[in-house]
Amino acid sequence: MLRDVTFELKPNSFQFLTGPSGAGKTSLLKLMFLSMQPTRGLIKAFGKNAIGLERDDLARIRRKIGIVFQDFRLLDHLTTFENVALPLRVMGKDEQNYRADVKELLDWVGLGDRLNVYPPVLSGGEKQRTAIARALISQPDLLLADEPTGNVDPTLAQRLLRLFVELQRTGTAVVIATHDLPLMDQVDARRLVLNEGRLHIYD
Repeated sequence: MLRDVTFELKPNSFQFLTGPSGAGKTSLLKLMFLSMQPTRGLIKAFGKNAIGLERDDLARIRRKIGIVFQDFRLLDHLTTFENVALPLRVMGKDEQNYRADVKELLDWVGLGDRLNVYPPVLSGGEKQRTAIARALISQPDLLLADEPTGNVDPTLAQRLLRLFVELQRTGTAVVIATHDLPLMDQVDARRLVLNEGRLHIYD
């Protein structure tokens, strides 16, 4: 259970969220994604009070947030390409305007030859990279990633980390929940450390 957690995510910032298993990292990510409401307190998102918003207003805010869940949440009836392109389709964009971007991103995460494959055929690592690409494709204002390198080898983990850093350089605030201390040591970033429901911040 989270207790008395107070912090601010600044635009164009990079932070790792860490702490022991059960400390509340996933719950905090859900609060930031506005998929869970706090029992008390306030959440402000992009300058607006996010508590009690109408469904349409909440959806508009969440479109600014990319998220990578630990369970991936891919749609089994959509191909890898279609899963990654889904946020752009929801925004009403025409496929001819984004097809090249989706293919380029899938090439970057090593899935350029898996465009037309469905999730049940993908390995765990491939599903994870598909979920990451889906979260990145719309260039969100905020990226939340729950253990995004947990199912990939160290070389690919470093490549994905470079992608997250590049995204931050182009203006996205990034929060990566991870237990991987060597990975965190590669980036000079703020650390949000949860322990027994309380948050400690190390700049």
